[in-house]
Amino acid sequence: MRVIKAELISVAEFAPYGSFYDMEQPSGYALEGEIHKFYPDRISGSCTSKIGFSPICVKQKSPMKITAIEYHTTTEEMILPLNDDMIIHVAPASAGVPVTQLTKAFIVPKGTLVKINTAIWHLAPLPVHENELHAMIILPECTYINDCTVVELKQEEQFVIEKQ
Repeated sequence: MRVIKAELISVAEFAPYGSFYDMEQPSGYALEGEIHKFYPDRISGSCTSKIGFSPICVKQKSPMKITAIEYHTTTEEMILPLNDDMIIHVAPASAGVPVTQLTKAFIVPKGTLVKINTAIWHLAPLPVHENELHAMIILPECTYINDCTVVELKQEEQFVIEKQ
């Protein structure tokens, strides 16, 4: 079975899949005399789109075997790890056909908001240190009903993620 080593997230390595922002050490700009911090990349869609916030709890598993992946054709997805660093895995968009041989895994520090681009293959984040990862998933409302394709991987497409 293919083994993917998770690497610490970096701008250069993660750029093909999305972007990220340290929410614990934010930078921003002044607005009407007070300092407000804004994430520089908004979820796409009209200003009238409703955003859904979905808390998730993912249990540690060993090995970290990935047997399914998903993508969204019309929206990005944001994930914020709350109590632990997280591992996310991503693969390039590929017209509905998984390309797990191109999968990369990244360690994302706690408090870092990650935006995964439209159509990028991924699934739930995984805990690095804790038995359970608590994270916030941020998507337009009803994405899981209207725009979520989950694919069960064939045995030869499945992979294991290892921490470095």
